[in-house]
This record gives sequence, structure tokens and C-alpha cells, in this order.
Amino acid sequence: MVQPEKYLDLPLEEVIGDRFGRYSKYIIQDRALPDARDGLKPVQRRILYAMHEEKNTHDNHFRKSAKTVGTVIGNYHPHGDSSVYEAMVRMSQDWKIRNSLIEMHGNNGSIDGDPPAAMRYTEARLATVASELLRDIDKETVDFFPNFDETTEEPVVLPAKFPNLLVNGSTGISSGYATDIPPHNLDEVIDGVIMKMDNPSVTVDELMTVIKGPDFPTGGIIQGVAGIKKAYETGRGKVINRSSARVEDVRGNRQQIVINEVPYEVNKANMVKKIDELRIDRKVEGIAEVRDETDRTGLQIVIELKKDANSEGVLNYLYKNTDLQVTYNFNLVAIQDKKPKLLSLPQILDAYIVHQKDVVTRQTKFDLSKAKKRSHIVEGLMKAISILDELIVTIRESRDKQDAKKRIITKYDFTEEQAEAIVMLQLYRLTNTDITSLEKESEELKKQIAELETILASEKKLHQTIKKELKQIKKTFSDARRTKIEDKIEELTFNIEVTVASEDVLVSTTKDGYIKRTSLRSYSASNGEDMAIKDEDYLIKLVELNTTDKILLFTNKGKYMLLPVHELPDIRWKDIGQHISNIVSTGKDERIIQAIPIREFKENNNLIFFTKNGMIKRSELKLYDAQRYSKSLIALNLKTDDEVVNVYQTNGNSDVFLASNRGFGLWYHESEVSIVGQRAAGVKAIQLKEDEYVVNGQVFDDLAQPSLVVLTQRGACKRMKMKEFEKATRAKRGTIMLRELKNKPHRIKGFFVINDNDTLYFQTNNGKTHRIFPLELSFSERSSNGSFIIDTDSHGDVSEVWKDVSYEKPFDDDFE
Repeated sequence: MVQPEKYLDLPLEEVIGDRFGRYSKYIIQDRALPDARDGLKPVQRRILYAMHEEKNTHDNHFRKSAKTVGTVIGNYHPHGDSSVYEAMVRMSQDWKIRNSLIEMHGNNGSIDGDPPAAMRYTEARLATVASELLRDIDKETVDFFPNFDETTEEPVVLPAKFPNLLVNGSTGISSGYATDIPPHNLDEVIDGVIMKMDNPSVTVDELMTVIKGPDFPTGGIIQGVAGIKKAYETGRGKVINRSSARVEDVRGNRQQIVINEVPYEVNKANMVKKIDELRIDRKVEGIAEVRDETDRTGLQIVIELKKDANSEGVLNYLYKNTDLQVTYNFNLVAIQDKKPKLLSLPQILDAYIVHQKDVVTRQTKFDLSKAKKRSHIVEGLMKAISILDELIVTIRESRDKQDAKKRIITKYDFTEEQAEAIVMLQLYRLTNTDITSLEKESEELKKQIAELETILASEKKLHQTIKKELKQIKKTFSDARRTKIEDKIEELTFNIEVTVASEDVLVSTTKDGYIKRTSLRSYSASNGEDMAIKDEDYLIKLVELNTTDKILLFTNKGKYMLLPVHELPDIRWKDIGQHISNIVSTGKDERIIQAIPIREFKENNNLIFFTKNGMIKRSELKLYDAQRYSKSLIALNLKTDDEVVNVYQTNGNSDVFLASNRGFGLWYHESEVSIVGQRAAGVKAIQLKEDEYVVNGQVFDDLAQPSLVVLTQRGACKRMKMKEFEKATRAKRGTIMLRELKNKPHRIKGFFVINDNDTLYFQTNNGKTHRIFPLELSFSERSSNGSFIIDTDSHGDVSEVWKDVSYEKPFDDDFE
């Protein structure tokens, strides 16, 4: 006989979708997210209920954690013991939970991330405050449902006599949802609940007069009241949580930073290690030693500073670069009506108030039913004592208990419950004192019944009852706020001296992109030897800077890089520098054309760009203060066939002079060029004809009268005076600087404004480099082509011209 197949032929997408849907629903509702009413996840609720059922409460002895874990796994939570124990331990950790729900004897972990001892070694019991979550659970205040194997029942939610969701917060990640609810101060939250009950339409601003913000168990400081308000209004927001630190003076004219509180959920040991690594790696200057002095008296971290160190700067650097300051992101997600919801503060308070009204109503109904039953019994007993002799005769004539009850009910008109109480009455209760106590009890029961009925009949009275209970809990468990709240987020500023050891160095940059910093000692030891450089490469900048300075590098492709001097490779004078592509990614055929040293990005300082296609651009220097040093940025927008030929820094009082390859020169003041944004393309600098391009643009002080030098491809060089030219305006054709020849006309290859002792170098087609001292040349008129300084027939045409770079100390006169 052929057995029927036990498999279904289903599409994979359908199966995966169905299974993942079930899984998602489970972890959202029954694992990772807390209930909006009692603020507990299922595993936490089951642990607390199991301990309550086992009488493992604050007024009894501690019990092995393993026993509780076993009970939870066996009766309510069929998962691994480690997950249950971890949840149990967390509820006992006073640095993670604001009001610990479990007391634990033994090692329950530490703020340093140390694991707790195994559950067979630790002992636990419910904390006093946890009893308020479970109080009156036996009064039918909440619904129960069957456990996983239907051998017992467990509560759907706990009565939660205080708003645990806000008080202890919650964190968790489920499928498509996550929650981060910070802990709050019990007193403040209870005041907030009472305010919301008194005025259901209360605003978040009004609530924040009592609920100031989170109150982390680890204390610390919260900055950003606006972030708290946004979170309370929308369910999402962001604040800064920082350690509280103070600076103390110690012997030897030194200081130390003392930290006694760390941000919430920060691993203290990792934080101390990170601070010490910054000291070892010299990422921050001024730290002499980092010590963790935490002991049983309290948390304390000491950061000992070097003499004359900037304590405020060091502290701000540590706030910015370590877990001494972290960002806390609110994400107020909880389960409400069996669904995950992003809740505002008023909605969380409403969910709790609705829950409490239901709990207290059910509790009142239970107490009322019990009081009425007892009152009924007391009335029967009082009546029985008044006809005691007759009753005794009736009972003695009865065959057994049931017969006695039957006779009493029939003869004296007692109810079943009263008759049961009468036949169970003990002889000592037949004294005169007992009738007095019964009468007293009857009066008290009548008062209690009236009070309970009033609560059920009046919502106002119901609210008063809830508020009375909340005030009692506040009085019992009141605790001062630990976390300080500051309105504004402090901007963390510190001088670069905090992170960099100040040292004067020599920075060199070459045309081919080799850059380095060299110690002055290495330069001095070279005894005047030339710097190591590759063939056909040359220096474009040699400048003495401090390690706290920066340098701006500009490329022919319109890009720029801002590099801190201390991050440049430290290489000896006699060794070749490191290529810029090893520091910042550069493009193909991209070369450095200018390097500008920066001490600070001062106001009123500009950058002027000259391009080959005759464009000029003037922008504020401060726009180029980049925050990222790892990649090149756009300095100006270039057309596809254009490139930058030179860049200058000015202070607004400079003249510019451009020269084209066909011998036209144009001179005007920089104010002719409007200041534009960083990425702008600029404006026309000079009018060019077809096949004409700008060889170079030069900038000089508007009061100076320097010499102008041009060098042509035919090896002719000429020096001219400024008075040979008339100052004009931008975008004109300019003035001719060469005499036009029909055969082999001269074309400018190099153009420079020169001063005393300037030297020019040029390279010819045969690869040889030549040198010329322009000031040795006599002045020529504009109409001449100058003097031949090389025989191009034997050496080839001039291919490239550059000016010798002299050793600069740019900040000696504080020009910048």
C-alpha cells in the first residue's frame, strides 16, 4: 500500500512570509517590548510573578537564583535559563534600573561590564518596591491566561501600583521596532500622573514643570531641554548625557579631573581604557595618568594632568571623543492594546491611568463582595448568639452537621452561609465580649461597604483613591533626583594645542605632490644640502610652521585639501616626502599648484583663483575651513577643458596681473572681482582670442611697484617696469607685452612678478633645467621681445618655467 505524502507543495515566498510574520508577532508582543501599563516585558513579569507565588518576597529570606529560574522556565517561560537569569540580574542592577525590583546577594555584575556569578551561586528576593507592582494581584485585579502547558495560569499584566514604564524605563529590539525609554524619578512621575488625572488636557510644557526629564541611576548631566520636550511630544528625541566632572588643584601647580558619575549604559572600564589609549597614542596632550579609584565607597575616576595643561580643553576633548559624553535617543515604543505604538508622554500617562482605574475598580469590587459576604455572616452570628439556647437544643437534636444546618435554616430562617458559620462556631466565641466585637465588626463592615460603593459610584472618588495610593508610594519610596538637567547643549571647543604637541617644523610641497614635515633639527643637520627631490620635480612651497597650523593645497583640477601639519608624515630633510595620494585620494593627472599655510581662518582674507581659460574667482578664506581631512574638496567649478593656474591669499588690498601666452597683460585691483561662494565658477578675468590662454596670474600689494618678467618658448627673457602698463578694469583685452613676429612668433611660457633675489628656473625640451637671475637683466620696453638667454636650436624650446621657492616664515609678521 502506497503511503500518502506528508508534505505540502508551497511557494517559498509564501512559507517564509508566513513564518517570519508569526516570528515577528511573537517577538514584538511577547519578548522585546514592554507593556505600556506595567512597563514590563513578559520575561520580567513572569520572574516577578513566580517569585511572588513562591513567597520569595522582601519580608522573607533570600533564595537561590537557580530555584527561581527553574520555576520560571518550568511554569511560565519555556526558554533558555541564561536569558531568564540575565533578565533577573538586570532587574537587580542599580546602575541600570532606577528602582531595583530584585535584591540579589552575590556578584550580580558591575558597571565595568563584568558578568554576574552563575545562578547557582547567587541568591535573590523581590525588592520592597516590587511588591507594589504585585500588590492586590490576588484580588482579581488583572486577567489571567493559561501558561504554555495549561497546567497553571499567569497574569496578562501586573496591577503596577506605580508607573513602572517611566520609572525604570526599558530598552529592546524586536522585528521592525525598537524601544529606548529612559528611567525617571519616581516622585516626579507620580506627580505627573496626578497632574494628568486632575487635568486630562494638560500640555507637555505643564507636565515638564513636574517631570523634568530622565533621571538616570548613574546620575550625570543631561543637556538639551528642547530634545526632552520633543521626545515627550512625539516619542522621539535626542539629548546629551555627560559625566559630571570637576577640576581640582593638586600639588606642584597641577590639576586633575575627577569624575564621580558616568553616562547611563556606559561601560566604565572601556571608557577609562579609551581615555588612557588617547594618552598613550598622544591623541590628547596634557594627560599624565588615568586612574580608576572606584571602591566600595563609590565611583571615582581621576585624570591627572601635566603641569600647565589646559584642563578645560582636555575635558572638552574627552567629552567629544570618549564615552564621557554620549547621545541618548528617546524612542518611546511600548505595547498598547496588543500593538506596538510610539507614545508621547501624555499617552504613556493616559495608558497607566486607564490601567489603574481598571485595577482599582476590580479591586474595589472584590473588596466589596468580600465585605458583603462577611457582613452577612456577622449578622447571622449576632442573631445566633441572641437565640443561643434554642440553637444549642436544635443542634443537639440533629443527627450530623448537615442535618443541623438544615434544621437551623428551616427553623430560624438563616441562609446557607450563615448556617455554615454557626455550626462551625467555636465554644469560646459564645462569651459576652464576642457579641461586642461582632457588633463593632458589623459597624466597620457597613462603613467599608458604604465607602467601597461610593468609589464604584463616583469617578471622582475613584481618582481620589488612586491618587491616595500613589501619594503613599511616593512617601514610602521617595528618592532625590540624581541626574542634573541643563537647558542648552554646550558647544565643545578646545584649542588644537590640547591634542597636538606644539613644535616648529619645516613643511615642503612639490609640484608632483610630494609633501612632508621635517624637524628643524634635521634641517639644521643637513648643513645646507638640497632637499631630496625627484628629477623634473620642484618645490612649490618651503615654509616654517607649527604643528598646530594647517596647510591648504590646491590642485590644477579645482580641488583643495586642508591638512593639519601634525598629521603630515614626519620625514628627514634628506629623504623624499610622501605622495599626497597616500594621504588624500587624488585624480589622474592632478597636480599641486599652490600651498597656502593657515594659522587661523581670519575674517576679511580672501582667496583669488586664476584659470587657464581666463576666469578669475575671489572667495572668502573662511569658506575653506573644512571639517574633513580625508578627501579632496571642490575649490571652484571648472569647465571640462579648464584648469587652475594659480591661487593667492589676499587681504583685500592687492592688485592682480594676468598674462596670456600671446603676450597680452592685464592689470587691475582685486576689488574688480566680486566675492562669491566656495563652489562658484568665478567671472571673466581677461578677454582671450582663439588658441589663447592664461599662462599665469600674479598678485601683489597695490602700493608696490615690482618688476614683471616674461620668458618665451624661444628662450627670450625680458624684464619690464609696472609703469609700462596702465591699470585697467576686469575682462579687458589688456596690453601687448611682446612684439608680434610673422615667423616663429614668441609665445609666453612663464610670467612672474619678481622682487630682489628672486630666481627663475626653466626646463627645455631636452629635459635640461636652467637658471636665470632676472634682476641681472636690464629693463626692456613693452614692444621688444627681450634678450635670448638660451639657444633653443641646441637645447630645444622652453617647456616649463617656475620661480625658486625661498624659505618662508609666514607668521612672523602675522600677515594672515
